[in-house]
Order: sequence, then structure tokens, then C-alpha cells
Amino acid sequence: MNILDLTISQLKRAAAIKEQIAALNNDLRTILGVSAKSRTARKNKRTTSASGKESVASKRATLPVRPAAKAKKKTFSSATRAKLSAKLKAYWAAKKAGKK
Repeated sequence: MNILDLTISQLKRAAAIKEQIAALNNDLRTILGVSAKSRTARKNKRTTSASGKESVASKRATLPVRPAAKAKKKTFSSATRAKLSAKLKAYWAAKKAGKK
């Protein structure tokens, strides 16, 4: 059954049943002596000692600060550029000749 096919009265009834289930769950938890928020509570909260915090702070302070390295610009020599240009001109000339 698609939830979009339900009527307003069916949705209201479903919401009421859900609220009843939640209330019964809370009642059961109080009878059993279990807190209502036991599932969402964190069991182990980790903390850092003062000496641990100091050591982390001192490590951060002693790290050297280096400027970001610039990327090297790749350049071709004039001879290499001429060879590449000649190869590309020949490639495109052959490609154009093949299409005609």
C-alpha cells in the first residue's frame, strides 16, 4: 500500500496508533526501570586530560610553516614546438583529405 493513496482519516488513525505505541513503550520502560533516552545517550564520552591538550597545542605551535609550492610551468623548446606543430598540421591535413 502506498502512503500517498491513504485518506486523511486513515493517516490520522495511523498517527494516533503511533502515538499510542510510543506511550506504551514509555510506560514499559518506566516499569522495567530503563530510562527513556537510553538508546540516544552516549555511553563513553572521551575527554582529553590537561597535559594531553597542552601537548597537542605545543605540537601545533612547533610545526614549521612553509609557503605553498608553486607548480612548475612546463615549456617546450622552440625545436620541440616546431616538430609538434608540423606533426599536427600533417595529421589534420590527412584527416581533412580523408573526409572529402
